[in-house]
Amino acid sequence: MRQWCLSIGLAFTLTACGSEAPSPAPSQEAEIRDDVPVMGPERPILAFGDSLFAGYNVEQAEAYPAKLETALRSQGINAKIANAGVSGDTSAAAAQRFVFTLDNQPVPPQLVIVELGGNDLLRGLSPKETRANIAAILTELKARKIPVLLMGMRAPPNMGADFQRNFDAIYPSLAKEYGAALVPFFLEAVYDKPDLLQDDKIHPTARGIEELVAATSAAVVKALPPAKEGLAVPPE
Repeated sequence: MRQWCLSIGLAFTLTACGSEAPSPAPSQEAEIRDDVPVMGPERPILAFGDSLFAGYNVEQAEAYPAKLETALRSQGINAKIANAGVSGDTSAAAAQRFVFTLDNQPVPPQLVIVELGGNDLLRGLSPKETRANIAAILTELKARKIPVLLMGMRAPPNMGADFQRNFDAIYPSLAKEYGAALVPFFLEAVYDKPDLLQDDKIHPTARGIEELVAATSAAVVKALPPAKEGLAVPPE
C-alpha cells in the first residue's frame, strides 16, 4: 500500500513540477509577520528549484521559501531566503540558469537548498542525465565553498525497477560525493495526504506547504554553517 501511495503521490508531484503556474489564488492563511524576534547577523539562503519552491497557485508569502523563512525567524534565526524556484524547470534548465542566479544574489548565500528532478521524471529523462545536471550545480557550489541542502525525490515503481533504483540513488550518492546535507524525500509529509493538496489533487495547499516546512526546517537549521559576526550587506 505504501508503494502504491508513493506512486500516486509522485504522479501528482510530477504534474505539479511541470505545470505552468496561474495567477495566485487569494490566501486564506495569516500573513507573514514582521515582528518575529530574531537574533544575530542576517543569514542569506537561496532556495533553488522548480514549482515546488516557486509556489504554485498560492501567494508568494505562502510558498515554501517564504514559509521556511518565517519558521527560521520564529526560532531566532535571522534568515533571508531568496526564492529561485521556476515552474517547469528540468534539472538541465536549472543547471543552465544556476550560475547567473547565484551571481545575481545581493550577497553570497550561506546555504543553497537544491530541489530538482521531478520534471525529469515527468519527461522520462535518464537518471544519468539528472545526476549529471544536479552534479554540475553541486560542483559550482563546492568550488565557491557554499554549503548545500539537497532535497531528494523518488521515482514511482511504474517506471520500472531499474529506473527506480537508479533514480532514487541519485540524491544520497550526490550528497555523499559533495558533502551535502540531505532530505531523503522532500514530499514525505504530503504526498499521500489528499487534504494537504489543492483541489486539482496535484499541488500542495498553503497548509501542505506548512507541513513540508515543519518536516524539513530542522534539516535546514542543521545545514546552516555557524553564524559569523556582523551583518550580511550587499557589496558596494
